[in-house]
Amino acid sequence: MPKAVVVRATGGPEALEHTEVEAKSPGAGQLLVEVAAAGVNYIDTYHRSGLYPMPLPFGLGLEGAGRVVGVGPEVTGFAEGDRVAWASAPGSYAEQAVVPAAVAVPVPEGVADETAAALLLQGMTAHYLVASTYPVRDGDTVLVHAAAGGMGLLLVQLAKARGARVIGTVSTEAKEALAREAGADEVIRYDREDFAARTRQLTDGAGVAAVYDGVGRTTFDGSLASLKPRGVLALYGAASGPVPPVDPQRLNQAGAVYLTRPSLTWYTATREELEWRAGELFEAVRSGALRVRIGGRYPLAEARRAHEDLEGRRTTGKLLLVP
Repeated sequence: MPKAVVVRATGGPEALEHTEVEAKSPGAGQLLVEVAAAGVNYIDTYHRSGLYPMPLPFGLGLEGAGRVVGVGPEVTGFAEGDRVAWASAPGSYAEQAVVPAAVAVPVPEGVADETAAALLLQGMTAHYLVASTYPVRDGDTVLVHAAAGGMGLLLVQLAKARGARVIGTVSTEAKEALAREAGADEVIRYDREDFAARTRQLTDGAGVAAVYDGVGRTTFDGSLASLKPRGVLALYGAASGPVPPVDPQRLNQAGAVYLTRPSLTWYTATREELEWRAGELFEAVRSGALRVRIGGRYPLAEARRAHEDLEGRRTTGKLLLVP
């Protein structure tokens, strides 16, 4: 019987159970995939903890890559043996996963399975943030929080590719080096100084056009204070916890700024959009324009340790579970 990571009761990393599960068969519109690698993402910790409720019990994980071993009825465009990747198939922490064909994309030659598994969820998130939520223009200055994390490193590179001056925040010297290597023009050590005040200094008091904030509660006030008038705060995650309710008048006081809480679901709402974002990312990897840093590989049985390391901010780049 195949093995998977299952949550029977929400809680901390100890809630993750590596166990045998029933062998699956693909239904209508589905693919059965032998998982080569599964991506570990912060949203997985929200599902595990119950912050984003899921019907119990459930298989954890949304993202992965592997080879198709079964094709269900009503599926076109995929065949057994194809390499595919996906960013939104629940139960991806597994040796085998049932993946809706509608969310799967072919992995092109020149892109390794692990790279594909590490790229899609965070990569398409970074893509919609800089291409759609606030479309970065040449000459813009933007602020990227957690610039040495899996998301941060991709955001820095994609924003730089669009001509931005990028300011990143990090917490250690090693993470500062990684952010600079990815192309960050300025790096703020938020463990040492007020990032909002420093951002104002670096922009001669003007503020930044956009803040890409996946941290949430602990950075929100400073993110607002870092924006120029009519700037955009894209709050795409809550690694430090959810932001308390916000009085809209604060947006006026900050300079008629915009606050949005985007998610990947709404930016891959059509097959055309999914293929556009994934295709641009794969091509950037193939050309060498985008580098994907895999910061940790864990056996599937050690999913708990991966979550502990992620939430303990002991990681850089992307974490993968390898069955």
